[in-house]
Amino acid sequence: MREYITDSYEETVALGKEIGESIDKGSVVAFIGGLGMGKTAFTTGLALGLGIDADVSSPTFAVCNTYIGNENTLYHFDMYRVDGWDDLYSTGFFDFLNTDCFMAVEWSENIYGALPDDTLMVEIEKISDNSRRFKIYIKSEEE
Repeated sequence: MREYITDSYEETVALGKEIGESIDKGSVVAFIGGLGMGKTAFTTGLALGLGIDADVSSPTFAVCNTYIGNENTLYHFDMYRVDGWDDLYSTGFFDFLNTDCFMAVEWSENIYGALPDDTLMVEIEKISDNSRRFKIYIKSEEE
């Protein structure tokens, strides 16, 4: 497990970018953390790290936003309203697993059992108004 602390939106974006530059094709990144924790800021950086210059926004109402770059595609899911396997199938989540596309999954605790074992988990904890603690680990290696 790696732990990071960011003290601003910009630092959270930079951390996401660093992670995006280091992950393998087809990686799933799953977030655990409540409202206003920095999930979308991290995903903004993740997209940048994947070479995707996009206006990243929360997929709350769309369920899935798609960001396409020259070499990579990122599917950004919000699983907040997903309640059960039927709901999950309707999001298209399973269509993108085992492809070379990247997936960022907000509210992943709602679909934890469906996440692959090699999912990169990102737990976010609020330290103060601007500071966040990020715990990053592979799902199959969690303690």
